[in-house]
Amino acid sequence: MFGIVRPCRHRLGESLASQWMAHLCGLCLALRKDHGQFARIVTNYDGLLISVLTEAQAERGGAGAGRRTAGPCPLRGMRTASVAHGEGARLAAAVSLVLASAKVRDHVADGDGLLARRPVALAARRIAGGWDAAGARGGGAVGFDTAVLVDAVDRQGGIEALAGPGTPLLTVTEPTETATAAAFAHTAYLAGRPHNAAPLAEAGRLFGRLAHLLDAVEDREADAACGAWNPLTAT
Repeated sequence: MFGIVRPCRHRLGESLASQWMAHLCGLCLALRKDHGQFARIVTNYDGLLISVLTEAQAERGGAGAGRRTAGPCPLRGMRTASVAHGEGARLAAAVSLVLASAKVRDHVADGDGLLARRPVALAARRIAGGWDAAGARGGGAVGFDTAVLVDAVDRQGGIEALAGPGTPLLTVTEPTETATAAAFAHTAYLAGRPHNAAPLAEAGRLFGRLAHLLDAVEDREADAACGAWNPLTAT
């Protein structure tokens, strides 16, 4: 499980906590349904925001969102639950796969842990490639071209290689901003609210910036210890 968003359970209350779990479980089950059991490993906190945004904009009963009753799950204490499903959950699944692929590639490039071993790194790259392909299929099914996400990941390395003291941090965060802006904006089209696309793109851009910078802050000491690249140190 990864992402910067966390549920504050003692403030959410029972109703909002149930809604949170509905979207989290919905994302997990959409990954299983569309991409297989192993894909559930990429379920993440930030990805469920795509499902939340779609449902928040959609008319009740619209194609972009909905709820269904899911069967028992060990993570829910073997209880059934009402979970989100529909195009919002499927878009969230596609985006999660591509973002997880990017995270794996990043760890491989840094040689983190077991990924410093060549056979493990090769296996991780194959898994990441499969997730990219699955994300593309899932995104295409709901009218979203994940190429914008893949392009952002591909450009990130080149931007980091050219960055140095004095390089604006926003130059480094731009690919992440572009990717999250596209994903947030597409929820407006799924919900039949195309006029929401521009403000949602801006919200997504700023969310991507925040996520990138918080990740850099969290990793700064570890990156310094092992000599890995970090945007805060580099710039």
